[in-house]
Formats: sequence, C-alpha cells, structure tokens
Amino acid sequence: MSVDVKQFGKVAVVCGGFSSEREVSLNSGKAVLDALLSKGVDAHHFDPQETDISKLREFDRVFNVLHGTFGEDGSLQGVLDGFDIPYTGCGVLASAIAMDKFRCRLIWQGFNLPNVPYVVLDDHSDFDAVEREFGLPLFVKPAAEGSSVGVVMVETAGELAKVYPTLKQYHGAILAEPAITGGEYACSLLGDEALPSIRIIPAGKFYDYEAKYLRNDTTYQCPSDLTAEQEREMQDIAKRAFEAIGGRGWSRVDFLKSDDGKLYLLELNTVPGMTDHSLVPMAAKARGIDFASLCVQILAQTL
Repeated sequence: MSVDVKQFGKVAVVCGGFSSEREVSLNSGKAVLDALLSKGVDAHHFDPQETDISKLREFDRVFNVLHGTFGEDGSLQGVLDGFDIPYTGCGVLASAIAMDKFRCRLIWQGFNLPNVPYVVLDDHSDFDAVEREFGLPLFVKPAAEGSSVGVVMVETAGELAKVYPTLKQYHGAILAEPAITGGEYACSLLGDEALPSIRIIPAGKFYDYEAKYLRNDTTYQCPSDLTAEQEREMQDIAKRAFEAIGGRGWSRVDFLKSDDGKLYLLELNTVPGMTDHSLVPMAAKARGIDFASLCVQILAQTL
C-alpha cells in the first residue's frame, strides 16, 4: 500500500487521558508516534490530560490511541465530529456500544452471534445461585473497562458475594461469566481484511492486566492452532460482530473456545493496544505488514 504521507497534513496522536488505561495508552501513543515519524508523517503527541481538547482544531486529522473512557467510548469521537476532524477507528455509536460489553452482547444476541454466557449482577443477586449455575471457577468483571481492569477469577464457593462490592467503583454493569477453558484467541480486523488469529496462552491463571502488559512469559501463537475451517469461522464471526455494531476502520475481536471447539465472542476493542505486547501488530506482522506500515495503513483510512 503506497501512500503520499503529505496528504495527512498535521496529525495528532491522541493518547494518555484520564482512564484506568492511561499508562497503556501512553505506551501505545509513543509507539505509534515513533512509527509515523519514521515514515515522514508530521505527527505530534497529544495528551488530553495535559492539553485542552480544543487545541485539536490545530490538526488535520487524529490517530486515536486513547484507550478506555473518553477515547474509546464515543466521547472523543463526538468532539472530533463536532470539530469536523477525521480520525482513525470507529465513530460515536460503534465506540459507545463496544465499550459497554453488556449492551454490545445484547446486539450480538439479536444477530444470533455466539456470546459467552453471562448474568448481570446487582445488589439483589443470588450470588450462591450464580456460582452453582456457572460452576467454579467463574469470572466477574466490569462491563465498561478495558485491558482486563477489574477482572477477577472466582475460585472458591462464597467468594463472588465478597468480590462484587469491590467492582462497583468501575464503569458499567458487573457481569459474571463461566470459565471457558479451550483457549483464548484474538482476531484483528484491518479494513475489510481479517488478519491471522492469535492464540493467547498466559503463564498465570488467566490473561489479566499483568499478563497483557507487564509479564514476558505469556505465549502467543500466530498463526494460531485453529484448523483452517475454524479460522474461517472466527474471521467470519469477527466481521459480522464488527458490522453488527456499525464498526469501521480497524479493531480486535476477542474470542474464547470451549473444550469441544465451539467459538464464543468475548468482546470487541475499537481502539486496540499498539504496544510491543499488543496483538494487532503481531497479527499484521504475520501477514507481512511491519509496525510502521500498519500505522500508516490505519491512518490512511481517514483520507
């Protein structure tokens, strides 16, 4: 893909911000900024925690790697639409839906897409009954946080009731899910193309924040161990899931596989990580696209 980078004009790489994913976002932003500069793009670091958001009017377009609240939930997208500034990734509606795992799954259910089973917890839930229904271990998580922030693995009877109050500090509904143990996978989308899937094998009990960003003993298989038929099925489901929420540009769709080989949608990320541990660059590399070229391709979607 050949692009005249002068077409991009002055580009803001928006990262950092105020969310629980600030540090990850800063790392993504630095990687993207360095990559764009290496390609000759007139790119600049922009952190909304440090600079008034109105200053974005001084730029021609935005490369958005502002993970989490404000950057990934449709808020920044609405501001940029109001400023009439092109930006990478999904628009307001798709961003807001994908950020809320509960409402995203309601839409996927309407399209008969395979969701991970779940229940929404509240102060009146019968926590013991949920443990009996899903069995142990099970997972409990806030619906509107990313990077596995707030995800807890419940392993002992009676623990769910104790964990639940600690998650009320986070955004969105609180979901409980059964453990699906046949493997965790990611399928990245770049425009109309699905990139090779990745199997994620954490050294710990599950793929938590530490395994994603801080540890170096997580194993990534790319291409993954899926059969050719399973790979086609995952790519088809990922594209349909993205289309169902009105997605555009690029994303990463996360899956779980059961022991009998059934695929389940876990969540969809509209502003995926772009650090040295991140999955979209890994999948692009397997397709023969280096990191800097990937960043230019994503930015070119704004033209």
